[in-house]
Amino acid sequence: ALATAVLLVGNASVAQADESDPHPDALYAMASVPGGVLVDDETVVWPALGMVLNADGTSSRAVGSCGTGLFCAYSGANQSGTKLSFSVCTTASTAALSAVRPLANARASGVVQARNSAGSVLASAPAGTAVNVGGTTVILRCTL
Repeated sequence: ALATAVLLVGNASVAQADESDPHPDALYAMASVPGGVLVDDETVVWPALGMVLNADGTSSRAVGSCGTGLFCAYSGANQSGTKLSFSVCTTASTAALSAVRPLANARASGVVQARNSAGSVLASAPAGTAVNVGGTTVILRCTL
């Protein structure tokens, strides 16, 4: 009986330690883009892609909440909502976000474009700027 009681108490504390309530956007992103690692309830990192999703939208500031050297896409107007940021200048999928509203380019040079599934440019953000995006963005293209 003592062994059973110890097992029950041990299992209850493990269940409490594992309890977590990840942000719905973090769960969406992990289901949409393989290889993501949940860092905390609001942050998912894809090390191989140089990509970070931050559901609370905070960061050091360079262009709004898009940190220096990054380019970012947001789910809400005016750089609000969930933020998806990239540290590598490349062409990147936005599948981790359910929608892309504004786009920010906090890099020192180059242009970041939001493109739809046909490859058409929906919006362009030169270095140091943010722009609103109309339409359905599926990729971001960063050029040096």
